[in-house]
Amino acid sequence: MSQPTTVDDPNKQSGYITNAMSVDVEDYFQVAAFENNIKREDWDSLPVRVEHNTQRILSLFAEYNIKATFFTLGWVAERYPGLVKEIVAQGHELASHGYGHQRATTQTPEVFKEDICKAKQLLEDISGVEVKGYRAPSYSIDHSNPWAHDELLAAGHSYSSSVYPVKHDLYGIPDAPRFPYRCENGLLEIPITTVKIRNKNIPFGGGGYFRFFPYWLSKWGINRVNQQDKAPAIFYFHPWEIDPGQPRQEGISFKSRFRHYLNLETMEKRLRSLVQDFKWHTMESVFLHHSTNPNQ
Repeated sequence: MSQPTTVDDPNKQSGYITNAMSVDVEDYFQVAAFENNIKREDWDSLPVRVEHNTQRILSLFAEYNIKATFFTLGWVAERYPGLVKEIVAQGHELASHGYGHQRATTQTPEVFKEDICKAKQLLEDISGVEVKGYRAPSYSIDHSNPWAHDELLAAGHSYSSSVYPVKHDLYGIPDAPRFPYRCENGLLEIPITTVKIRNKNIPFGGGGYFRFFPYWLSKWGINRVNQQDKAPAIFYFHPWEIDPGQPRQEGISFKSRFRHYLNLETMEKRLRSLVQDFKWHTMESVFLHHSTNPNQ
């Protein structure tokens, strides 16, 4: 992996912190936990719930006047172009989650390049806006594929949010910087939020961790990053996480079942608390557009 150069964060100079809200737009059957149980070629035959669930998220954000970054799969955009246009029309940032939700660690540089370029072109053609950001499925940029950042820069991306500085069985770079840094090639990498406790990074960026931890603990972690580190937090979640009525998968491991279905019924209530307890804006606004940064 290229040697990072830490980025000076303009938020540290402000009297308050605006955090970055993000949504990984994918459906329940596309998650990595189900990849051995649901065939990719069967996706089009399954009940699709991502459009409805994303519309619910858009309504929630509109209710609280929240702007967010939607890291959208090209597969979803291709089938629901109206959803992509609605995301942009409501003032949110459109970013890429790749095309087919394949982990970068399972792809060759050539296949990865094809995937990210296809997704970026598709999203831009549909929306009419430049797609600057990218997030790898399952945070799958790590020490094994340092070439990924070079491919992202070559494809025209300005930043990546694909590194999780934690130890996990599917992803993570535990020794990566906790805050935004420039890769050797100049690409900005924006790692997912962690809190350092006893020299260990504890995940506080959202997703399954947000459903697993009691809300007060997640709130404490974001407050600690804002107040002690004087830095913005990055929060992410998926449309399927607010959908307890989604079809249940059979034949999956206990670990996968636990991770995927835990506390789905309480997720929306927790989100409502989260958007009211903190200030939120897009990844682009918080980390790229210093001149229009809500923290300035």
